[in-house]
Amino acid sequence: MKISVIGCGGWGLAVSTLLHENGHDVTVWCFLQEEYDTLCRTRGNEKLLPGVRLSEEIRFTMDLSCAANADIVVVAVPSFAVYSTACRLREFVGQDTPVVLLSKGFDKENGWCLLSDSLEKALEGRGRVVALTGPSHAEEVSRQVPTAVVAASKDPEAAKTVQQAFMNGFFRVYTHSDIVGAELGGAMKNIMALAVGISDGAGYGDNTKAMLMTRGIAEMSRFGQHLGGERETFAGLSGVGDLIVTCISRHSRNRRAGLMIGEGVEPHEAVKRVGATVEGWFATEAVHFLAQGSGIELPISEAMYRLLFEGEPLQQVVHELFARQGKPEFWDTGRTD
Repeated sequence: MKISVIGCGGWGLAVSTLLHENGHDVTVWCFLQEEYDTLCRTRGNEKLLPGVRLSEEIRFTMDLSCAANADIVVVAVPSFAVYSTACRLREFVGQDTPVVLLSKGFDKENGWCLLSDSLEKALEGRGRVVALTGPSHAEEVSRQVPTAVVAASKDPEAAKTVQQAFMNGFFRVYTHSDIVGAELGGAMKNIMALAVGISDGAGYGDNTKAMLMTRGIAEMSRFGQHLGGERETFAGLSGVGDLIVTCISRHSRNRRAGLMIGEGVEPHEAVKRVGATVEGWFATEAVHFLAQGSGIELPISEAMYRLLFEGEPLQQVVHELFARQGKPEFWDTGRTD
């Protein structure tokens, strides 16, 4: 297959290597001249993927027309750039071409909508959007560490095409029809990873970390159903799977930012020090905006919003979380025991 990867960050490069290993003809689009020059010269990015060198057979370009006649187009740009990049990409995407979304998060420019909705809006009916999501750090995929993800799409044939193109001996892909739930899991887990990082940085311990992860998945599921997702999706790879890896991994930018905040670094400064996009920051703002007036209880997400955007002290945030009225553990499923 001819596959065009739009974006040359860590995930874009890791997927390019994976697809080349699978025998596909791969071209990678670069946004910045500096990125293009470095990749052509060194065949890698030491900051993002240390020790990884891309095959000489993988081509680099700054021309989006590389997507013309591609069998699959992969979008691997930061969440804030998905819409603008897709608008420029639109004329080159075939009517039925699978367009794989690797980015996770929300689009502020279009009312904090999910990125698949943003991508579909930008493409104006061209392409068939598939979200590839799950516990999959680029650093590990590039080293062929065994990994499993989900290809979620409203179009089952597009999901199967992506599954077949990406699967190999170390990278397993499951298909799923619930793209809303799969995407929301991939976006909201970044909020929980920030929270877990803050907890660890503040020295709260393993009990607190387990609490945040467990109640976090309940919160993700609750909000996901509100937006049209399916509850069981959050028990899968794109929900609890992605949550676990993002909360505990040393590769997690959201966890690293949280650790610094928990240690006393001002939130804006912590995000700046990470040196790369901290999607949990934007996801926290998005969920706060989308949940307004819904009546849905999102105590962890709202606590994170107060801490990050309103400057509420950590000790006060913790106090308010524990001062809430008691209730059954599974109250949101209708159980009262």
